[in-house]
Amino acid sequence: MKAVVFGGAGFLGSHVADALTNAKYDVTIFDTKPSPYLTKNQKMFIGDIIDETAINRAVKGADVVYNFAGISDIERANKNPVETVKFNVMGNVLLLEACRKAKIKKYVFASSIYVYSDAGAFYRTSKQASELFIENYSEVFGLPYTIIRYGSIYGPRSGEENWIYRILKQALTDKKIVRYGDGEEIREYIHVKDAAECSVDLLKKEYNNQCVIITGSQQMKIKDLLTMVKEIARNGIDLEYRALNDSRCPHSAKLHYEVTPYVFSPKLGLKLMRHHYIDFGQGILELLSEIAKDGAFKDNLIKLAKKKK
Repeated sequence: MKAVVFGGAGFLGSHVADALTNAKYDVTIFDTKPSPYLTKNQKMFIGDIIDETAINRAVKGADVVYNFAGISDIERANKNPVETVKFNVMGNVLLLEACRKAKIKKYVFASSIYVYSDAGAFYRTSKQASELFIENYSEVFGLPYTIIRYGSIYGPRSGEENWIYRILKQALTDKKIVRYGDGEEIREYIHVKDAAECSVDLLKKEYNNQCVIITGSQQMKIKDLLTMVKEIARNGIDLEYRALNDSRCPHSAKLHYEVTPYVFSPKLGLKLMRHHYIDFGQGILELLSEIAKDGAFKDNLIKLAKKKK
């Protein structure tokens, strides 16, 4: 079985590509740049999600196509609505058309639990629109699909777009974490490897033409997460909570939901839960270790120390 992962050089996409390889799929990664995580069993295809010729070539002969491509950062999407529609919506439609022509067996789309919400601005709107196009392609052309609405994901290979990565990096760099809000916000964090394995499990026929929610198994308040990080650091960092109306508050902090994303009512989604999952504390330690070992991060710390002197 051949699987093509669009956006497979990124955080979640690269882990899903690995999970597919482990499941004995013949995996091709499609992205705008070479994947630093490419394994010897995987193929690389350099291209753009809005290049029709490239995506038609990439999906030819494929059985399964995953779409992780496009803009995933809420702040970037909010600042660039035209770009968001171009890559998230138009790119999705072009890929759907390529998959229809190639008669693939299943199209898997990376959506978000923000589709239920009135938060998330243009990012949320782009995901809602993409989901509707996918449902239409299934109704009109019979294209099988699974839409995955991901919750809050963390873990190795993440970067500045990921909030947990940013606060851990801030803790290591500044010995301080600043949170805009009171910390009562609730999230269900899931380790990226657990999310990736769930994403492969959804290739079963029972999930055809379904929307599935993938989040963590336990709810956690932001303030409890930050307290955990503080304890892991042996109380060597300070926690500071600032109001959302603080003049220093970035606009992106106001685009997220507090307790629940559920406001609107798109097609109902099943919630997939794993019996075994990576412990959150262990996952935080793993990511802290990865950040600390990063060469560029070490260089920046050295430069920062010299400036302070």
